Amino acid sequence: MNKVILIGRLTRDPEVRYSQSSNSAGESGMAIAKYTLAVDRRVSRNSNSDEPTADFIYCTAFGKAGEFAEKYFRKGIKIAVSGRIQTGSYTNKDGVKVYTTDVIVDEQEFCESKNAGGEGNYSGGNIGRPEPSASDGFMNIPDGIDEELPFN
Repeated sequence: MNKVILIGRLTRDPEVRYSQSSNSAGESGMAIAKYTLAVDRRVSRNSNSDEPTADFIYCTAFGKAGEFAEKYFRKGIKIAVSGRIQTGSYTNKDGVKVYTTDVIVDEQEFCESKNAGGEGNYSGGNIGRPEPSASDGFMNIPDGIDEELPFN
């Protein structure tokens, strides 16, 4: 079984490209989003130090998941990713063989609200809008913001 689940923060905005292929409807190719997650370790590399450490994991999301990453993910936000590990290799311009390890994303989701902010670079928020209120355990969404939701 090849399954990985990660929770971490984006180190930068996703890099998104589209494949060369297009369909008969004239739509552009498939979205391919690449981003890096900083995932905290529970144990530091240097056992004498209380300094936090992280692993930097390369992730690739294809299709709708890639489009979602392009639209909603920004540097510093905390997300959860599940997928599979894929290894590969290539020879660089100096003739040296380079080995790669990536997570191919099956699912991805937010771990914090927009207002949590991460590293302060996430520009989301409710400026000029009323805050949603909760009643009976469900959140009431104010009128007029449903066009911003990623689902309808």
